[in-house]
Amino acid sequence: MKIFDSIKSFKTSNQTIVTLGTFDGVHLGHKSILNKLKEASKNSDDESLVLTFFPHPRMILQQDTDIRLLNTIEEKAELLNNFGIDNLIIQKFDNTFSQLEPEDFVKQVLVDQFNIKKIIIGYDHRFGKNRAADIHDLINFGEKYNFEVEQISAQEIDDVSVSSTKIRTALKEGNITLANEYLGYNYFLNGIVVQGKQLGRTIGYPTANIRVTEGYKLIPAIGVYAAYIIVDAQKYFGMINIGTNPTLGDNPITIEMNIFDFNQDIYGKKVTIGFIEKIREQQKFNSLDELKAALKNDKIKTLQIIS
Repeated sequence: MKIFDSIKSFKTSNQTIVTLGTFDGVHLGHKSILNKLKEASKNSDDESLVLTFFPHPRMILQQDTDIRLLNTIEEKAELLNNFGIDNLIIQKFDNTFSQLEPEDFVKQVLVDQFNIKKIIIGYDHRFGKNRAADIHDLINFGEKYNFEVEQISAQEIDDVSVSSTKIRTALKEGNITLANEYLGYNYFLNGIVVQGKQLGRTIGYPTANIRVTEGYKLIPAIGVYAAYIIVDAQKYFGMINIGTNPTLGDNPITIEMNIFDFNQDIYGKKVTIGFIEKIREQQKFNSLDELKAALKNDKIKTLQIIS
C-alpha cells in the first residue's frame, strides 16, 4: 500500500475506485466497505484508494478536544494495509479544507486529482462546505463528470456507526471482550517503555512502564488485564495494570505490564500491547503482602486465559 500525506501528492495514470471516511478502529463494521473497494478494483487496472483525514474533523469543526480515538493515524494505516488497499491518502483536515464547496471537491479532488471511476460511499454521507451536499448531489455530480456512485446500505452504515460507539463505550467500561468482538482483533496501544518507580521488582513483579505518546488515543478503563506485548517483533504474554497503584500511595495513572518469563532491558523501545481480557478492578490493599497475593492470583488467571 502506498501512503500519501496529502491529496495533491497523489498521482496516477490509472482510474481509481474510491471510498472516504474516518475509519476509526478499522473494525468489522468497516470490513464490508473495504472488501467492496478491493473487489471492485481486483480484476482491472483500476486502483483502490482510501481517503481519510487527520486531525479528526470533530477536532477542528467542533473543537472537540476531548475526543479519544481507537487508532492513531499510524495504527490506522497499519490496519488498512491488511486489507490490500492500493493507496491511502491522509489529508490534513483544517478550516481551509472544510470550506471547499461540494462541486469543487468533486471536480478538483475526485475527478482531476484521483481520476475517479467509481466511489463507494454511505447513503447518509454529507460533504463539502457546511456539509451541504448529500448522496443525491453526489449521484448528480457522477452523471455530470462520468463516474459511478455505489451506495452502502443503511444496514451496513448502521453496523459501522453502532460498532464505533459500542467499542468506545466498552473500552471506557473496561469490557475488553466486547470491544475485541466488534473490532475483530485485540485492542492495542503503541508506546515507549519509560523509567518508572521500579516498585514492582521489589515485590517480585517487575513491570515495564509504557507511555502512549498520542494524547488522543483512547486508553481502556482502570483495571488489571491479561495482555500481550510485542518487543522487537517478538510476542510475550503478561498482565497489564492501568491505574494509580493506590496501595503504594497517591499516584498518577500509569500503564504497567508484568511480562512473563522475560528478563531484558527494554527502556526506550517502542512496543505494542494488546488487551485480551479484563481480570479485575483496581483495588487498594492493606499491605504489600495482600498486594503480592492478589498479583499471584492475577497471574494464575492470566495463564489460564492465554492457555
